[in-house]
Order: sequence, then C-alpha cells, then structure tokens
Amino acid sequence: MIVMHSTSRWTKVLTLSLLLSAVTPPAFSDRVASQVAAPSPSASSTQTGTNNKTKDPKTVAAERKELFDKISLVTGIPWSFLAAVDQYEKTMNTVKKRSVQLTLANIYFSEAAWSGMLNPNQLDTNPRSIAFFHGYGRDGSGDQIADKSNDLDVLAAMSEILGKNGVNQENLQTNLTNYYQNPRSVLRINQFAAIYEKLGTMDVNEHAFPLPVTADYSYRSTWGDSRGWGGHRIHEGTDLFAGYGVPVRSTCYGIVEEKGWNPYGGWRIGIRDLNNIYHYYAHLSGFQKGIQPNDIVKPGQVLGWVGSSGYGKPGTSGKFPPHLHFGLYRDNGNKEWSFDPYPSLRRWEREDQQRRKK
Repeated sequence: MIVMHSTSRWTKVLTLSLLLSAVTPPAFSDRVASQVAAPSPSASSTQTGTNNKTKDPKTVAAERKELFDKISLVTGIPWSFLAAVDQYEKTMNTVKKRSVQLTLANIYFSEAAWSGMLNPNQLDTNPRSIAFFHGYGRDGSGDQIADKSNDLDVLAAMSEILGKNGVNQENLQTNLTNYYQNPRSVLRINQFAAIYEKLGTMDVNEHAFPLPVTADYSYRSTWGDSRGWGGHRIHEGTDLFAGYGVPVRSTCYGIVEEKGWNPYGGWRIGIRDLNNIYHYYAHLSGFQKGIQPNDIVKPGQVLGWVGSSGYGKPGTSGKFPPHLHFGLYRDNGNKEWSFDPYPSLRRWEREDQQRRKK
C-alpha cells in the first residue's frame, strides 16, 4: 500500500507539471534560441557527439571561440568567462572520468541536476516540466527540447546560472561561487578567464621544452626516486642538468600562480595552464625581470635561469650541481598530485627540434 500511494502521488505531480503551460521559459534560453544559430551539420552535430579528437585542434579552437562569442553577444557574459567555465568543466571531466556527448562544449550536468532532483523522470527533456522541478535544463536551440547533449541547450543553461540577477562582474562571481560551492573551482575559472582575455584566442595547445634545445643539457626519468633532505620523500619531478644561467622557459600558455622562495625548491616559479596542470620550475638562480604572479605567459617565454638554489633558508645555494627541477601536478578540484613529467618533456623536446628544422 505504501508503494502504491507513493507511485500515485508522483504520477499526480508529474501530470500537474506537464499541464503547466503557464510556465515561462527563462529569458536567457529564449534569447539564445532566437539569436544563436546552431552549428552547421557539416562542421558538427550536437546530436551525434562528434569526436573532436579527429579534427584539427586549431579548427576546434576556432569553432569553440565562435560559439562563445555568439553566446556572449546574446547574454552579455564575456566570452572569456564562458570559455573558462567550459574549459574548467573539461578538465574535471578528464580527472573524474565523466562522459559528455557534446560537440564543442564540455559542461557536465548530471541527469538529476538537469531534470530536477525531485523530477520522477530523470531523463526528462521537456523544458516546462524541468523548470517546474527546478532543474537546470534549458532549450537553447529553439526545438522545444532541453537536451543535455546539445551544445546550445547546455550553454543556455549555464548562461542562466551565471547571469542570474545580471551579468556584471560582482553577480558573475557570486553566481559562480553559489554554483560550484568550491573556492578552488572559482579561482581556477578566474585564472582561465584571465588567460583567454589576455590572449584573445582558444588556440593554446602549443608547448615548449623548458630549456633551449640548443643548450648543453642532460636529463633522464627521475620521478619517484627517493629524496632525503627534509625527511624521506619521493622526487616529484625530472631534473634537467645544465650550466648556471641557461634560460628557463615557460612550457605552456598559462598564468603565474607562484613565485618566490621555497625551502626545498629554492627560487621557484609555478605556472597554471588551461588543462589545470601546474608546471613547477625550481632551483633557479633568478627570475626574469618584471615577471609577477598573475602574469600571463606563453610557451618559450623566459621565466628565469638555471641555478642551484634551495635546501635551506632564502638565498641558500650550491648544495648540489646546477639544474632545473621540473614538475607537473594535476588538479581534481579538491587536491593536486604529481605525475611523471618525463614523457611530456620528451614530446616537447621533439616538437622544439622539429620547429627548428622548418
């Protein structure tokens, strides 16, 4: 009897929601649907989940930028901010192994979040019943369907979340904080937005080897080796041995997150890239003049010079041969962990060598 009563109640609720023709679709969704054209079938199809790994990265970057420009024109939300949210979601999809069936966008909504936590139909695509159950799902393409595998629908939903009560900077930050409930997420998105705003492009896939490939250097895989100074620990990077003063270069497009002294790493600098990976450069002899936290850097840009600083108080140097300690750290939204940078270093070295031959 209890089960029958519960089923009957939910049937009545669902029937009522479907009859609510007075529910007005949100303004952002209307504006996106009426003013933003869906991607052309020849370029992509939001219904098929085309795999962009088969497409040229520059083409994908240009298509994504065009899409965010159009959404920005309609909603008033800066394209760089939309792109930053989407890119952050992409990085979270990677580390959390979340699957999205979108073509250009990467924003993830669970079925419950999209349709509404109390919606008895967790696969609901009706914008009106979704709105009744306070789900995030919206119709941004104008087909009267709220499809979380449709780029425009997903971006309309996120635009409404971000633009609640207005799209000025204060409201955007408040809405971002309320949605993610995680200061770390908000920081990352603002960092990504600053990078996109400064560069004016989403074509940011290029990397560089941290030392000039013309320099005299040597390195091997040392990640995971034992280290003893300051207590037993593993080596969280790769050591590239070179002479004092060899330029240390940015390996990526990114933002300077840390700069200064670290007892282990000496004079060190940290760059956050758009894949939410932290690039760590340690034991420097000094920094490039003028470089400061929150600066935007490009691959190959000089950050400082090889040295032997570290293992002590500020200024300590010479306890080991000069070298660059280079580390990579991945972020899952709550914490970071190191992973072996050696394969990336080998790949970037080959790419730099190939560019020199052209």
